[in-house]
Amino acid sequence: MQLLSERSNQIAFPAQIFKLGNGLTIIHQHLPATPVVVVDVWVRAGAIAEPEEWSGMAHFLEHMIFKGSKNTAPGIFDRIIENSGGMANAATSHDYAHFFLTTAARYLPETLACLADILLHASIPDEEFFRERDVVLEELHSSYDDPDWLGFQALCQCLYQRHPYGRSILGEEGILLQHSPNMMRCFHATHYQPENMTVVIVGGVEQETALNLVEQAFSEFTTRSECPPTIVEAEPPLTEIRRLELGLPRLEIARLSLGWSGPGVDNLDNAFGLDLLSAVLASGRSSRLVRQLREEQQLVLDISSDFSLQRDSSLLTINAWLLPEYVEVVEEILRDLLWELQEKSITEAELTRSQRLLCNDYAFSTETPGQLAGLYGYYNAIATPETSVTYPDKIRAVKVEDIQRFARQYLSPERYAATVLKPM
Repeated sequence: MQLLSERSNQIAFPAQIFKLGNGLTIIHQHLPATPVVVVDVWVRAGAIAEPEEWSGMAHFLEHMIFKGSKNTAPGIFDRIIENSGGMANAATSHDYAHFFLTTAARYLPETLACLADILLHASIPDEEFFRERDVVLEELHSSYDDPDWLGFQALCQCLYQRHPYGRSILGEEGILLQHSPNMMRCFHATHYQPENMTVVIVGGVEQETALNLVEQAFSEFTTRSECPPTIVEAEPPLTEIRRLELGLPRLEIARLSLGWSGPGVDNLDNAFGLDLLSAVLASGRSSRLVRQLREEQQLVLDISSDFSLQRDSSLLTINAWLLPEYVEVVEEILRDLLWELQEKSITEAELTRSQRLLCNDYAFSTETPGQLAGLYGYYNAIATPETSVTYPDKIRAVKVEDIQRFARQYLSPERYAATVLKPM
């Protein structure tokens, strides 16, 4: 076992990182004051790992993991977690899938071993596969009733026309119906391998105990397989405004969404700068967009700006909820405000306020074992875990002239994707 956490970096990383001989990464942080332990297993096997014709496989597999293994029948894992007073869940994104449980420290040996068993040795029974596919299809159908989900997915498809980030994590019904248990077993055996996995343990368990438990539980992986090759094509820069308008029945409030792609983890300074720019735009009543469009002119019912850090490229969006007759005028005002950002620096007061908001949000998101485990695992899945502790200092280091530079470089008023949802 190799200790990796003593890398030279300016900010001390509070956990320790180990690499097993099989390639598995372990991140551990002992919190002696809590009797609770959180285990969060991250797998670089999100939707981006799917061949296009296997769309939706990663999310579907997330469901099937909980159907058990040869040694753990369907329902047994849930029963073990519930009987110990714990909880377990999972999530899938484009860049990763992760599976997490919270348990009392004394139940960790049993619950960790069971989680590892279903993760590493998922049997994916035929009958459970076809039964669960109906559940996945129902989840997909339910998403069609959510106008905000529809608007976001349409925006991603409009912005990412070549990269897999434009595809829905849930997949498409026609493609899902073509999936087979053998295809899923192949996907699992290809990607659920030690070099793709990180086990994060945070809470009331000492290092030696945690490492021994992980080494025992994650010692035997399924025989490797080889999926059809996944082609990830870089998205070329936008050269125009791409627009998509959708009419939805029973929709009362229109949605206007604008989106820009930015740098990924290969340029985190600029990516974090875009996060700060997003806060300048629309975080709180005194932010630029909220103040002008909602509080003063009352052209929108609400407006927000959101930033998502992704491995290959980040995503910044502006989203407005408004009456249909105001869509065009609001978009024009947004473009004018973006021009203003490029031509004139923001004030020091705006910058300080936004930095304070983001740093406070970060502090509030690192208070519990679950939050810490998620933070370390997420950053290790897309970059390095040490990056997680650099965020506040990188945000505080941004200057007013940097915000103007980021606006000029990434938020063009003439090159973006736009989706409009209006009542039919």
